[in-house]
Amino acid sequence: MKTRCCLCLALSLSLFFFFFFFIFVVMRCVEGAVPPPLPILPIPSASQLSWQTSGLALFFHFGMNTFTDSEWGSGQAPPTLFNPQGLNARQWIGVAKKAGFSRVILTAKHHDGFCLWPSAYTNYTVASSPWRNGRGDVVGELAQAARDEDIAFGIYLSPWDRHESSYGDTVKYNEFYLAQLGELLTKYGPIAEVWLDGAKGEDAPYMEYLFDEWFMRIRQLQPDAVIFSDAGPDARWVGDEGGEAGSTCWSIVNRTSITIGNTDLQYLNQGDPNGVDWVPPECDVSIRPGWFWHRNEQPKSVTSLLNLFYNSVGRNCVLLLNVPPNATGLLPREDILTLKQFSTALYSIFSVNLAENATVTADSIRGADAGSPFAPDQILSPDLSTYWAPQEGQKTGYLQIDIGVPSCFNVVRIQEAISMGQRVIRYHVDIFTDGAWQRICNGTTVGYKRLHRIQTVNAQHLKLVIDEAKASPLIASFGLYLDTTVEISDTKNCSQINPEVIVEIGKSQQYSLF
Repeated sequence: MKTRCCLCLALSLSLFFFFFFFIFVVMRCVEGAVPPPLPILPIPSASQLSWQTSGLALFFHFGMNTFTDSEWGSGQAPPTLFNPQGLNARQWIGVAKKAGFSRVILTAKHHDGFCLWPSAYTNYTVASSPWRNGRGDVVGELAQAARDEDIAFGIYLSPWDRHESSYGDTVKYNEFYLAQLGELLTKYGPIAEVWLDGAKGEDAPYMEYLFDEWFMRIRQLQPDAVIFSDAGPDARWVGDEGGEAGSTCWSIVNRTSITIGNTDLQYLNQGDPNGVDWVPPECDVSIRPGWFWHRNEQPKSVTSLLNLFYNSVGRNCVLLLNVPPNATGLLPREDILTLKQFSTALYSIFSVNLAENATVTADSIRGADAGSPFAPDQILSPDLSTYWAPQEGQKTGYLQIDIGVPSCFNVVRIQEAISMGQRVIRYHVDIFTDGAWQRICNGTTVGYKRLHRIQTVNAQHLKLVIDEAKASPLIASFGLYLDTTVEISDTKNCSQINPEVIVEIGKSQQYSLF
């Protein structure tokens, strides 16, 4: 009898817990999935998001200046000087693709007014040169080569034109400029980026550029193109030609605070946490001292290029690296070698993420359980559309990361889910060592990507702490890397390093980025 009572009691308890679990599951289903938090405005358009996450682009400064050994041509050099007899646009694109650059921009017309396509609106073009017997089209050849290799193609059309006689007449010149812009945007397929600036010499006639009309025309003819200028509307100049973004770098600004050609450079460099326009920065810099090819100049070292990468892409910026073709019409061998070394170095650093298989916990999770789509382990994915989010309304928080075994690293990568807006204002990263937490880096903005170079440390446990944010911080991705291109004084405590096989830049056969 006693046994039967115990069985009845056990059965009753089982039914009770089953019923309770069933009700819990039903209620969860009725409640539905936890929705994402609200975005914090402004947010990027689809074109801006694709542009910003591309990271690297090549600039090709090529034209009459290549043959006159000048930077700012006078506009008076005869077209007969332009004759790049070995020009091979496929070589340019092949180098870009192998080195990991997904977009190229060509100076279709620089300040001298010489056009690299046969424009119907001036005779100062390739059609008046001996190249290809006057039937050549640099823009067309490069656009086709880029399409064939799935490389995005952009154009630079200088507003300042030292050859055009109508320059200085607001109506006539703006009509002329829009006509040439129309040719470039309708004859060469998809244009990924239209690059404009306010550069002009002190002796230039006064000229009012009708930028709003230009922007609207670009939108009409190439709606997916990213428009670059000091003030955007899609991407902005970073404020210097040294290739460095500010250590604080917001993707947002107030466009009404920017005048193209005459703007506070610090404002461009750092952005504005209270901005209402999403206009992320682009860092333009040349691989050589000049923007055009000059026989007596040499490219920067791979160490210099790595520094530029960390201070541009690693600071929420796109790096636009100028590599000028020579007078033969080819990218110089020494520049190609440097790009190969640069690609090899980036691969050696970023091909192994030491945090890839980490265990991650957080002080709170939106949705509050392990099944939440905003769980902390989302930061282990390179997918920036997924992310860790803390509880609703929480603007601070931390992620604790256990990478499994003690490992040496000297690069920390943090990325936000920028599709939901830029949020982080201050953060720091600690490691657990000698029984206590020790800070290894701290910063202000994160944005698309923040890379910290630090002294090499050996650790297993880390903590990413968000100290301040504009709204709930959304951390999309996190990584740890060992940069062996810098001197590491103590390799005996770094189990993953074999000192005999540390990458020697330039001798590795690896020639692809990521």
